[in-house]
Amino acid sequence: MQVIELSHPLKNHYLTILRDKNTTVEDFRTYASKLSYLLILEGSKNISLLNKEVETPITKTEGYEIENENVAVSVLRAGLGLVDGVKDLIPNVAFGYIGVQRNEETAEPEYYYENLPNLENKNVFILEPMLATGGSLSFAIDKVKESSPKNIIALTVISAPEGIKMLEETHPDVTLVTGNIDEKLNENWYIVPGLGDMGDRLFGTI
Repeated sequence: MQVIELSHPLKNHYLTILRDKNTTVEDFRTYASKLSYLLILEGSKNISLLNKEVETPITKTEGYEIENENVAVSVLRAGLGLVDGVKDLIPNVAFGYIGVQRNEETAEPEYYYENLPNLENKNVFILEPMLATGGSLSFAIDKVKESSPKNIIALTVISAPEGIKMLEETHPDVTLVTGNIDEKLNENWYIVPGLGDMGDRLFGTI
């Protein structure tokens, strides 16, 4: 499995704000959105282009345009925090949603919602900010694979080594782009040092 960890000064700045327990809900949303742009820029490096002739004020020249074959699937609810970068940067992108929540006693994923567009032969970006045990993201990837996509690129804000290992075993054909690989999971399956529960911090339900 290809694992790409962002290396950029802005990533370090944004992620520090997200980690800070004193960051307000409004600022948390703002900087999660900013980080989403860096993630999708890295995750979209290999999407295909079509040739397109354009006429400048001086002459005709060859240019390019993105093929309309890209879908973003947000894993509810925390994945909504990464929508802005995809929406603003990828032309004509379609969106889908998968509702998965973690059982706090077993850490197993619990599925509760699905609304997906056509994924066949598409580049699918799965937005799941927290890769902890890997259960929720792996479940979402299973769902997406049922529709025969061309490529799957998972975008996460932070990832635990345990979650990465799980994905490597279950979905070695997926590309993972993560803001940061953190130290470990604690006894309650939370990422250390982490940033708390991203859904709670995005929506003020702490």
